[in-house]
Amino acid sequence: MLAAERRTLILEKLIDEKKVVVSELGELFGVSEETIRRDLDKLGKEGMAIKSYGGAVLNENNNIDIPFSVRKKKNMPGKQKIASLIAALIEDGDHIILDPSTTAVSIVKSLQDKERLTIITNSIEVLVELADKNGWDIISTGGTLKENYLALVGPRAMEEIASFHADKVILSCKGIDMQKGITDANDLFSQVKQTMLHSAREKILAVDCTKFGRIAFSRICQFDEIDLVVTDVKPSEEWLKFFEEKGIRCLYGEEA
Repeated sequence: MLAAERRTLILEKLIDEKKVVVSELGELFGVSEETIRRDLDKLGKEGMAIKSYGGAVLNENNNIDIPFSVRKKKNMPGKQKIASLIAALIEDGDHIILDPSTTAVSIVKSLQDKERLTIITNSIEVLVELADKNGWDIISTGGTLKENYLALVGPRAMEEIASFHADKVILSCKGIDMQKGITDANDLFSQVKQTMLHSAREKILAVDCTKFGRIAFSRICQFDEIDLVVTDVKPSEEWLKFFEEKGIRCLYGEEA
């Protein structure tokens, strides 16, 4: 196993369990404890982990850019529930803008029975997922590839997105807070998502329950720019009242 592969697995374990122990990791991967300590040093320097005596704990700072390959495995049931709810909103022939989120990949998988869709996206993963899809128009935004994200960003991506007038845009975020609004960890992503919001008639926020009450580094927008929130678990009564006051519809999967 390559060191990079091992570190990815360690990071997945950190995300699932919030902490790891050097001795246990050494046995799990069949390497020395010194090798594991070097792996944890690397994850620490990248901001993913915080070293502790005998191991490490997850750095749960919202502004850390976790690699796409790891993020796509988080809360898969929640993403699938969100995708199912959104699929019911999509009509044959819709023009849809999708961001480069892991939820967007689940969404396109749930739309396979729809006809004549046009998908505009800066997500490499979505483009790959739809590479063999017949009867749809798949449009890449172009732009600069963002490492670890399989996403295209920058001025060229925004210029391309701004040239469209889509029926729906479906966005995700890292945090949703009543005072600070809707936020992401990276300013380049926020800029692209702001352009997406201005390029579609209906604005849909797809956000799982773990993002509520959290604040990330860069604001995408305030709530007056969102028409609909789709989430996996019923929000608190406080949040439901807040959405009602803002004139935002909220669809959810199940009771908390």
